[in-house]
Order: sequence, then C-alpha cells, then structure tokens
Amino acid sequence: MSLQAYQQAATRAENPRDLEYRLFAQVTRALIEAAKLDPITDIGRRADALDWNRRMWSTLGAVCAEPENQLPPQLRASFISLSIWVAKYTTTVIRNQDEIEPLIDVNRMIMQGLSGGSAQAAA
Repeated sequence: MSLQAYQQAATRAENPRDLEYRLFAQVTRALIEAAKLDPITDIGRRADALDWNRRMWSTLGAVCAEPENQLPPQLRASFISLSIWVAKYTTTVIRNQDEIEPLIDVNRMIMQGLSGGSAQAAA
C-alpha cells in the first residue's frame, strides 16, 4: 500500500477530535522546537513555526465564526477570542518582545480538552 493510500485511509478512519488533537500536537511540537532556537540567527525557522500556529488558529477562528458551526455560542466566541489573541501575541514574539511559551501553553490546554483531560496532552 502506498503512503498516500495509507494516509487517506487513516484520515477517513480518524474522528475529527483525534484529527484536531494530532494537528495541535504537530504545531505545538514545532513551537517547542522553535522556542529552543536563537531568536536572532534562526528567525526564519522560528517564524515558520509561529506562522503555522497563527494560521491554524486563524482557521479555527474562521470556522467558529461560520453560522453553520454547531459548537455552543459561548465556546465559539472563546475560540474566536483566542484566535485573535494568538495573532496579536505571535506578532510580539516575532519582534522578540515576548516568549513563545504562552502559545505552547494555550495549545496544550486545548489538547487536554480534546483528549478529555488525559495526561497524554500535557506531555
């Protein structure tokens, strides 16, 4: 079986919550690695991870703003607010005015919620 066929089969078998968790895990791992990099000499690699996180949150905010979204209105509003905060905060991180860790912490909290609060999400 080709890798592409395997990925398609895995995606079809994966429930949306698991898919979201996996995306948050990948992005968060990239942020953790970016936090280890020098903010001056490795700005490109840091910016790539930060931009990936910002794009993920921007998409999440846009999906929550859609009228067809079936999440409770208060939860949708919270995700939209978080997506706005992530966008603004990411700009300050790229300018070396803030640290990456709060972005990692927010992602980990979302992962805990997606996993039902298991210890796996905190790792």
